[in-house]
Amino acid sequence: MGKAERAKSARDKIREQQAADRAREQRKKVVTYITAGAVAVAAVAAGMWYTMSRSQSEQAGAGLAPITVQPDGSVIMAKDGVTQPVVDIYEDFQCPACKELERVSGQTFKNLAAEGLAKVVYHPITIFPQDPTRANSVRAGSAARCVADGKQWMAFHDLLFENQPSESVEGFKTDELIEWGKEAGVTDPGFETCVTSQKHAQTQLDYSDKVNKQENLEGTPTVKIDGQMIDNSVIFTPKDLRDTVTGAAK
Repeated sequence: MGKAERAKSARDKIREQQAADRAREQRKKVVTYITAGAVAVAAVAAGMWYTMSRSQSEQAGAGLAPITVQPDGSVIMAKDGVTQPVVDIYEDFQCPACKELERVSGQTFKNLAAEGLAKVVYHPITIFPQDPTRANSVRAGSAARCVADGKQWMAFHDLLFENQPSESVEGFKTDELIEWGKEAGVTDPGFETCVTSQKHAQTQLDYSDKVNKQENLEGTPTVKIDGQMIDNSVIFTPKDLRDTVTGAAK
């Protein structure tokens, strides 16, 4: 083999070695990318699971704590002897955000009371200044005041949010309210007349005005624990809500 041929053979071997080295490096990069991608996907999945686990609504417990309708229209839900912490819920039956709070965290409030971890107080008020939302809210709030039994009140409360009308239409009509009362188990013979006449409409407005001024509310829903307002990011996250209330109980 001549010098030219030997030189060519050496160059070929160098090129082959270089090609093999490049291929090996490429395979390493591919493996690295795949591994990094898998780690990233796992991290995203873990983050999503963590977020979902904290925002997932609680399941209903064994039952409800005793519920008492107060003369001013507020409603207390607490086991005997439980006085702290006090969780005040200011809500409007026509308020879409209140409906969402009930959907997401309503069961957490009920469970905390049933477990003896909090005294929960509901304050149904009217915050809207114009019709049809104002009139809708007043009719619903007035009708709720026609229910004296605690368990029936809570069932009616839940039905009002479930059937909340659009903000742009007349809703919570008296015949609907009467029907939902029956569905909630209301047996008081005076309930229908009370709802139809809107007997407690002015009382609902007066109470709403009083509460808005006393509590300096900026809107609904507003939730306070022992008088301190809780951030919306907490009350709309059941796990954080539970942790905050149980922390206040210690």
